[in-house]
Amino acid sequence: MNNDIEFKTALTDLSRAGQRQVAARFAENVLTLCKDVRVKGAINSAKRTDITEAELAAACQAAKTASVESFTQCGHECDWNSQAGHFVAEAVLASVKPAEPGGNAAWDAAMHARMARTCETIATGRGTGNDEAAAQYRILAEFLNS
Repeated sequence: MNNDIEFKTALTDLSRAGQRQVAARFAENVLTLCKDVRVKGAINSAKRTDITEAELAAACQAAKTASVESFTQCGHECDWNSQAGHFVAEAVLASVKPAEPGGNAAWDAAMHARMARTCETIATGRGTGNDEAAAQYRILAEFLNS
């Protein structure tokens, strides 16, 4: 797969559990951009195939709290690195929040992860390449082949 149309179609075809697991992998790929331990814990929960609804709800609450707090920090002392951390938290939140009719958690997580990477590249002065999309195509292909 080498374009977003094929990518989004493949994500849409996944079960909710599959979307959650792939979304967590997308978020994990940018995890170094977020310092919040609740985010890492939520990623680990989302990747589990045996997670209960109660555990998923707890992970969702932790990710939501991290997202809100990071958003507040971005508004107070905005810098690109803080903004990247916020988008990582949003990617994780997409992976653990309850399914929405017509929603696509994996696509939402992918877009937030790309935004996180874009913030990082701006902060470091490297520009805004599309490397994260290529990494996500690889992550999805590995998941589908496992």
